[in-house]
Amino acid sequence: MNEQKEKLRIDKYLWAIRLFKTRSLAAEACDKGKVKCNGSAVKAAKTVNVGDEYEVKTEAKKWLIKVTALLHNRVQYTEAIKYYLDITPAEEIERIQFQAASFHTGKRPSKIGRPTKKERRDLDEFMEG
Repeated sequence: MNEQKEKLRIDKYLWAIRLFKTRSLAAEACDKGKVKCNGSAVKAAKTVNVGDEYEVKTEAKKWLIKVTALLHNRVQYTEAIKYYLDITPAEEIERIQFQAASFHTGKRPSKIGRPTKKERRDLDEFMEG
């Protein structure tokens, strides 16, 4: 029983340390090649060992993590961060922050594009008068 407890799948580990919201999303990321160990894609069933380094692409960012301890169950974020070391390069973090800053919200910048209702009424009034 103890021997079985020591083995931990990569999809379960990534879910437990909160890189993915669900375990099935973590498994799907593995299947699509978004989780790599030493440059090669890994399957969801790969066993995690302490000291392994993984490159993980999530919706938000590209992570480089080093496994410091095995975590079998999902815990709160403040506990989960103790089980891995974030070794993501600084330039990658800056790129993500820049992307977030230039993210388009869908609102148009003011005074550019179609006129508002009020501007339209004022324009119609001007053209008629």
